[in-house]
Amino acid sequence: RATGGGRWLPWLGLALLPLAVPPAAAPPGGCPSACYCVATPELVQCRYERLQEPPKELPVTVHNLSIAGSNLSILHPAAFAARPLPDLRLLRLRHDNIQTIEDMALQGLPALRTLDLSHNPLLWVAAGAFAGVPLLRTLQLNQALLAAPLEDQLALALRNLSLQRLELAGNGLRALPAALLPAGLEELDLRNNSLQRLTAAELRSLEAPGLRGLRLTLGANPLSCDCALRPFLAWLRATAARVPDARSLLCAAPPPLRGAALLRLRPEGLACAANEGGEPGRLETASYVFFGIVLALIGIVFLMVLYLNRRGIKRWLHNLREACRDQMEGYHYRYEQDADPRRTSTIGTP
Repeated sequence: RATGGGRWLPWLGLALLPLAVPPAAAPPGGCPSACYCVATPELVQCRYERLQEPPKELPVTVHNLSIAGSNLSILHPAAFAARPLPDLRLLRLRHDNIQTIEDMALQGLPALRTLDLSHNPLLWVAAGAFAGVPLLRTLQLNQALLAAPLEDQLALALRNLSLQRLELAGNGLRALPAALLPAGLEELDLRNNSLQRLTAAELRSLEAPGLRGLRLTLGANPLSCDCALRPFLAWLRATAARVPDARSLLCAAPPPLRGAALLRLRPEGLACAANEGGEPGRLETASYVFFGIVLALIGIVFLMVLYLNRRGIKRWLHNLREACRDQMEGYHYRYEQDADPRRTSTIGTP
């Protein structure tokens, strides 16, 4: 038995050997425990880990960082600066319930060029929220402006940036956010909003010296093809190259034109309706008011003429009454003569 038992001792020692050797320390700059690296530490993804704050131990060499499905709520100052990330160029923070972005929240990311904050219920953006990222060129805010009107706050936060692309799709916008268009902007994504048209004033803002090269995407907007669309239609035909999806733009109203391609319409075929809002309704209302004022002036002039000529009119009415009386008496006399039986019998006797 001892001999048989001794035969298994070497194998037992080999099995217990890993327990005797201390585990190797994690390499510096490895993946955080709540995230995983794809291929190399240059791409880090943290998905649906319900993080309350950005991970602290990120690889120094990370280029792309994606955090999705967490509950970051507030981005505090230097939220990603626990360790310098000099090479981070793309930061995606989608579906992270971000509501507040404080001043200097992105401090420590000097090479950041693309920031994606889509699908977050933003409520407050500080004026210095994007300070410290001078190379930021692409900002994605798709479905991020639905919780509160943030146009004025964002205008202050973006004032010192040199953005080239701005994405505002799916935010229910009813007008062109002219305050958010910095000079030099090259691409603006306004798809899936609530735009019915671009007004003449908005079109003039697109012709500003710093925005003449701006390209817009406007698909999936409920365009109203009435007479107020004529300026936009003329602009679209003249500068179709600035709207890459121009050929796919369709009318959503009125019902007879629903689904019609915008570029196939003729300006003279776009009618105005009184029950439609916007510029046509205001113009028609103004026309009715002007017409009423003209009629009132005509009535006043007519009454003044009557008043100033009241004696002559009275005399004319008196003469007209006497003439009518004489005429009626003549008719009455002839009727009595014709109805006299003696005159009738005298005329009938030979």
